[in-house]
Amino acid sequence: MLTIAAVTVFLIAYFFIATEKINRVAVVCAGAAVMIIIGATDADAAFYSHETGIDWNVIFLLLGMMIIVGVIHKTGLFEYLAIKAIQLAKGRPRQAFVYLLLLVAFCSALLDNVTTILLAVPMTIMVAKYLKVHPVPFILAEVFISNIGGAATLIGDPPNIIIASKADLDFNAFLIHMAPMVLVVLAVIIPMLVLMFNKDLKNKPEDRKTVMDLHPGSFIKDKPLLIKSLVVLTLVIVAFVLHTVLHLDPSVIAMVGAGFLVMISNLKPEQFAKDVEWGTLVFFAALFIMVGALVNVGALKIVADTIASFVGNDGALAAGAIVVVSAIASGIVDNIPYVTSMAPVVQQLNGSISSITNDGLWWALAFGADFGGNMTIVGASANVVAVGLAYASGYKITFWQFAKYGIPVTVVSTAMALPYVLIRYFS
Repeated sequence: MLTIAAVTVFLIAYFFIATEKINRVAVVCAGAAVMIIIGATDADAAFYSHETGIDWNVIFLLLGMMIIVGVIHKTGLFEYLAIKAIQLAKGRPRQAFVYLLLLVAFCSALLDNVTTILLAVPMTIMVAKYLKVHPVPFILAEVFISNIGGAATLIGDPPNIIIASKADLDFNAFLIHMAPMVLVVLAVIIPMLVLMFNKDLKNKPEDRKTVMDLHPGSFIKDKPLLIKSLVVLTLVIVAFVLHTVLHLDPSVIAMVGAGFLVMISNLKPEQFAKDVEWGTLVFFAALFIMVGALVNVGALKIVADTIASFVGNDGALAAGAIVVVSAIASGIVDNIPYVTSMAPVVQQLNGSISSITNDGLWWALAFGADFGGNMTIVGASANVVAVGLAYASGYKITFWQFAKYGIPVTVVSTAMALPYVLIRYFS
């Protein structure tokens, strides 16, 4: 009875998250509270258990990176880079489009796609005004590329952070296993997006001249702080890469970096804290409690056993199913709760399928969830953030407008990832 009750609570929460009828943070907080009330979990399991509670490594890794980005935001660096990009393109929208996508892909891999989009969308709206083009094609394309580019590293996409924590994978593992295929996918998807939005990427010669008259240096607001921020960010990234040598968790590295940068920045807490997505952090925490409750009552073990019985001892079949199902499911619901709920299932499958001798199922889950998040507005947190920022600036992006472009991007990227996973890990 308790299992049925917990699953029912979880499915109802999923429904409201997917339909956005109620704020998703409110939904998961209410869901976590109900899980505790019905006895599916308790305080010890929710706050202190690594298997069934809040994954504090994920929470503090995100918090640390958000603080660092919040400080960098004060320097004007991202505005400077945007102007340099469109001037490098000589004011031509198509070239500027490509340069901005490359910039977003790079930033999404170094930071995370949510914070990248938080910074990129306001910057892009400003760029579009200078170029005299509509910003929506730029925003949509940047969201797609941020989800793909973020898949390359441990910190680039929230699902990767969850997977790394559950599977004990380090920063270098993602660079070795995810980044090569991500680069190949980007090489295909960026030209594809240029073709898809080609008719919107045109302006007049006089518009280009206006752009070329801008002075990028005037957008840098605090040069000393910029230097400090870039030094700290570089040290943090180096520490991520040397994770196995330093024996420090990414969350510790991020928080140490954030603390040091705050100390030397002389900024007041309210100046950098307002850029932290506190709602996202609360969403994660409550979601971990809900999923932990499902683990407690044995619901996810039933799912794992069902999938295991379907795929038998065929690791390749299991991996293929995970890639495809994850891509579809992550398009229907946010890929963060999906991966949070699937991680224990993959863990179970790894133990039950004797033919699996590597982390192939984890990479299958990462590719499917990261790429599948591009399918709809609710597929990834970065999508929701981008659409909200666009709406606040007077540009409405509808569910079906997003899906019109998101579905082809998801299909192509997933179709490329599937054979890569099967050949690399199961051939």
